[in-house]
Amino acid sequence: MDQNCCQPKIAVGAAAPTFELNAFQNGEFKTVKLEDYKGKWVVIFFYPADFTFVCPTELGDLADNYAKFQEMNVEILAVSTDSHFSHKAWHDSSESIKKITYPMLSDRTGSMSRDYGVMIEEVGETHRGTFIIDPEGSLRSIEVNHDQIGRSISELMRKLQVAQFVHENNGTVCPMNWKPGDAPLKPGVDLVGKI
Repeated sequence: MDQNCCQPKIAVGAAAPTFELNAFQNGEFKTVKLEDYKGKWVVIFFYPADFTFVCPTELGDLADNYAKFQEMNVEILAVSTDSHFSHKAWHDSSESIKKITYPMLSDRTGSMSRDYGVMIEEVGETHRGTFIIDPEGSLRSIEVNHDQIGRSISELMRKLQVAQFVHENNGTVCPMNWKPGDAPLKPGVDLVGKI
């Protein structure tokens, strides 16, 4: 059987795969769809599993910075293959997870995880996948790490700032380590060989 036959066709610049999943947020169960966030930036933050070790460090740091993301018109959606009931139990029992007020989505069937190319079929969990989606629903950044490698929330924030800047300033590009206030680049023949 061809190993590539079932790989998702996901790429930067393509439309983000849509979804509709159960979620836990602020003491309630709800349904979350990508369409709910039209006009906003969205970060989809896949993590391997509830009640684990690296995951609460990442999710807790996201919670600590959630207000900053919201000020940037960014919604955070954490996703694992655990049930929304498990999300609630973890939220109720962990000091790090208690801080979370963003939605925690339940991808029990793994369909969303497969659509985004992060599913580890042998264990029914996901790699650490981070996807930045612009207000029009296009993928602007894709990062997938092995489940043993924790991510940097400050770098995620920087990448969002870059993505928003170039989205608002069409025709500009941002060099390595660009931060708000730094000069962008305007591609053109005058820059060739000068950088």
